[in-house]
Parts: sequence; structure tokens; C-alpha cells
Amino acid sequence: MSNGGYNIITMTKIENRDALEKFKNSLENRRKNNKKRLISLCAGSGCAAYGTAKVYQALVDELAKQNMENEVEIRLTGCHGFCEKGPIMVIYPEGIFYPQVKEEHVPEIVEKTIKNDEIVNSLVFKDTSTKKKIIHEHDIPFYKLQQRIIFANNGMIDPTNIENYISLGGYSALEKALFDMTPDEIISQIKKSGLRGRGGGGFPTGIKWETCRRHEGDRYVICNADEGDPGAYMDRSILEGNPHSVLEGMIVGAIAIGSHEGYVYVRHEYPLAVTNFSIALQKAEELGLLGKNILGSGFDFHVNISRGGGAFVCGESTALMASLEGNPGRPKAKYVHTVEKGFRQQPSNLNNVETWANVPVIINKGADWYAEIGTEKSKGTKIFSLVGKVVNTGLVEVPMGTSLRTIIYDIGGGIPKKKKFKAVQTGGPSGGCLPEQCLDIGVDFDELTKIGSIMGSGGMIVMDQDTCMVDVARYFLDFLKDESCGQCNPCREGIKQMLKILTDICEGNGKEGDIELLEELCGMVQKFSLCGLGTSAPNPVLTTIRYFRDEYESHIKDKKCPAGVCKALFHYEIDEESCTGCRLCAIKCPQDAITGKKKEPQQLDQDKCVKCGICYDVCKFNAIVIR
Repeated sequence: MSNGGYNIITMTKIENRDALEKFKNSLENRRKNNKKRLISLCAGSGCAAYGTAKVYQALVDELAKQNMENEVEIRLTGCHGFCEKGPIMVIYPEGIFYPQVKEEHVPEIVEKTIKNDEIVNSLVFKDTSTKKKIIHEHDIPFYKLQQRIIFANNGMIDPTNIENYISLGGYSALEKALFDMTPDEIISQIKKSGLRGRGGGGFPTGIKWETCRRHEGDRYVICNADEGDPGAYMDRSILEGNPHSVLEGMIVGAIAIGSHEGYVYVRHEYPLAVTNFSIALQKAEELGLLGKNILGSGFDFHVNISRGGGAFVCGESTALMASLEGNPGRPKAKYVHTVEKGFRQQPSNLNNVETWANVPVIINKGADWYAEIGTEKSKGTKIFSLVGKVVNTGLVEVPMGTSLRTIIYDIGGGIPKKKKFKAVQTGGPSGGCLPEQCLDIGVDFDELTKIGSIMGSGGMIVMDQDTCMVDVARYFLDFLKDESCGQCNPCREGIKQMLKILTDICEGNGKEGDIELLEELCGMVQKFSLCGLGTSAPNPVLTTIRYFRDEYESHIKDKKCPAGVCKALFHYEIDEESCTGCRLCAIKCPQDAITGKKKEPQQLDQDKCVKCGICYDVCKFNAIVIR
């Protein structure tokens, strides 16, 4: 793969600030003088699953065939965010955006766009709401309406090439922190910026750093990359696509609190993130930006990678540190905070991936600039994982305070198939489910808490009219039951009992008083659980009761599931007036439960029907109804 000429610069250890400046200038000059056309090809986990490797090889082969390999740079980058449109290709300098590229498209792209500056109209992105074709990436609503600060360079950097990162200003914050600022000044900037932890707790980052620095001992800097929320992958994509931003933030944090050793605790299920971060560590140390005597400053800092075992509870600070020590990942009561006694009983500063990635931006651009973004008490931007029943799924970075409506409808494109919005869950399995009346709420730490949900790490699951909210609460409690460490009774037994009641309701065995009993159990689990998993576990139950109580009552009193999800509480019927006799439902039915002559209303045998829902999904005339 071509790297735009960067690799012909000899990689030698940089021993002082002057040498770093010379190195940065040489990279900048080569970048400015580089006349090659750049093809940015997403190689994040999502696009890789769609076939990036085949597209890349087809590009290499076609450029060689056209004798153009020295005129074009192909750069394999991290996630571009618009994950359902992968593999994504962007051609610079114009920013021509081609989604869902396949290897057979490559010859035409090379011939028309690369050689002759023409657009391949059949590959251009088509907006589902306006039906218009949009050529340039920056004009696509999904990107245009975001404010990308942390994710800005993901589509421009080869994560395995440290020179790409440095050429775009990387490690300038480290240089500034080492030579132009004192540790107290660094902490002051972080405090003044208003940065709050992006891992879910929302604790002020600068205050955490300041408190950790005050305590004597072998201080540790730790990065929480144990992203366990179903449907969330923000941290994975940052580590995969721009690992140096996280590493630089950790080094700056280490300078601030006086730490000489750091750890990244990353999910075992994130192999590409581990690979790319490992390469980043190696390259940074070879260049003198990590390890002993960084840039000749006398400051030492080493970083280790530890892979977690997939336990959701290890996202909690004390459980994570226990696992990091080689012990079972079980939370401890926080009578003493981890900034005083954490990893190995030493002062430990834990922040998540996104928090660390914010640090270089704040140091480079200033606390005042950063504090202008967001709301009064929630500063900066936040990356959300927008998934579920929404047209444009992917990673969305917006200023704190952006409304749910803007995220779901303007950026996300709304609900597919013209169905009605029902709810959005924010904050992962321990978050709350919010109805349509909450769509104009500005998303930040405090506003979400007021309406019964949480920010969490940034998961956002959209649900439509076909979602049963009782079943949703049951689903998330089932997840949390398995992820509870089991050491405290309120969480272990309380979640189990709530799940039993919800399961009974979904199976048609609910009874009067179940809703009130659930609310009572929720209060007990919230009040007496040992850690955040237990105290937040009732959120899905409480918010679905608060906003969708009528669905609970319908399940219990009427023995009906309005959404047609709980199989014991509904059945399908064919509306003879709407049925045209096209027989598509009969053809698709796996049980041969639908019979009838063509162009005549069909009949459904209830004894054969297994309520799979295929007939309901394929009918174009709304003739299959739920009773």
C-alpha cells in the first residue's frame, strides 16, 4: 500500500523538541507537496465485514494494470461512522463519496473518477428522505449535521502509520504539556474546559485528575476500553481508527498527575483495536514519544495492554481494576475512591477511551474554545452509537445538548418503512426508554437523568411501533441478570425476581399488583446494590412503566400484546376485505398455514401458525392483522 511518501522519511528516535519540530516540518512539507490522488477506504470492523479487503486488492490490481500505482495513494483508515453503507470509499481532494463499494465497481471508479474526473452516477449516495443523489461526503446530512472533533480524522488517518497522525498535528499537545505547561496548568485547563467522563458517570475529569495527583504513591493512568453495552462501539472505532489520539491523551494525563505507568483495559472481542493500538505503542516508543526520557524531557511513561474477558460488570472501576490485577472482576464498595487506592492499592486515574481522546484537543485549542461547545454543565461533543429501527445507523458525534429529534430524524433519517417512532433507549442496558414526548430534550448528562435515563457510554437504540416495551424491559433485565457478579443480594436476587415477573407478564401470566411490585423491587435494587450495575439496572423497567404503563396493563388485564411480540398474547388474522389473493403470504409461510385460491381472500389455520411473523412482514396490502 502506498503511504503518500511518508515512509521514505527515516524513522529515528526523536531526542528533543527541536528534532520533533524538524520532523513535523518535514512531514508537513511532504504532505503539501504530495500530488497524488488520495483514496480513503474504510477498514474499520464494520466495513471490513462487508468486504474492504477485496475492494482494496481490486484497487491495487487495477491501478497496477493502468500503470497508475505511483499517482494514487490508497489509505486504509478507521471507521467513517456511516457503518451500514460500507465499504465506504472517499476520493480526495474533492471528497467524492461512494458507499457500499464492491470489487466489481473498482475498474469503473478508476477509469471514470481517477483517470477522467467523472462521477460514477450508479454509485453515488442517494438520500432516502429526499431521493436526491449527493456526490460529496460533506453534503450528506448524516455528516453535514454533525460536529466532528474526536472523530474528525478517523477517515484521514492510516491507524498503523504514526506519520499520518503527526502530519495532522498529532503529538502537539504532548509537546506543549512537556515543555510549555506545568502539571497544575494542565489540570487547570482540563477543569476549565468542563470535560466530564464519557464512560457513563459524567464525573468532572479535571477534578478526578487533581484528586489523584494529591495522593502519594505509584500513580497509575488507566484507559477503560471495556465497552460492554449491546449495540455500542464508539470506543472500539476510536481505538481502531485513531489510537494515537487516545495514547497522546493518556501521556498528557500521566504528566499531569505524575504517573509513569499506564494500562489500557480492552475487550477481548476487539482484536483489530488491540492490533492497531499495539502498533501505535510500538511506533510511538520507537520514535521517542513514549517510554523512557520522552523527547529528552526526563519524563518516563510506559503503557501496557490488558484484554478483558467480556464481563459487562468490568466496566465498573473497581471491578476493572480487580480484573487488571488478575482477580475476579467484582466491584468493591467505594468507601475509599480509586483515585486514592485503586489498582494495586495505589492512586489510579481511570477514564474511558473517548475521554482520553478529548484531552489533546483541549490542550491544543484551549479550554475556552472547548467550553463554548455544548451546554452549561455538559461541555464538548459526544459520540453516540445510533442503532435499531432508524434509517441511518452508525456513529454520530454532536455537541452536548443536541436534541434526540435532531439525532434520530435529521441525522438518522427517521424510522424505516414509514413506521411510527415508539421509543429510544439511551445509556445501554441500564439506560431508560424514552417516548416521543421526550424527543425535543437536549441530550446531556443532567437532562437525561431528569427524565429517568442516563447518558451511559453513548448507546442509542431506536424502536418503532412493532416494539413491545414490556418485552424490551424483560430483554435488558435478562442481559443484566447474566452480567451481575452475584456478590450482593439486592442485585443478584432483585434482578432475578423482576425478570420473573416480567417473563410472567409477557407469557400471559401477569396479575394485578405486578406493576406495583416491580416498582417496589426497583426501588430496593436501586437503593441497596453495591455498584452501578445494580443501582442502574431498574432504569429500563421504571421508564417503560412510567411512559408505557398502558402496555403493561394491556398485557395483564386484557391478556394482549399491542405490538404483537409476546406470542402468548396475540394471533394473526387475515382481513378478507384487504386481501387481494396475491398469495405471497402463503408462498412464504414455512408451516403451510395459509391456503386459498389466487385472487381470492386467503385463510389462516391457527393450529398450524407458529406466529413467526413472515406473513405480516411480506404482505403489501396490510391484510395480515394482529389480534
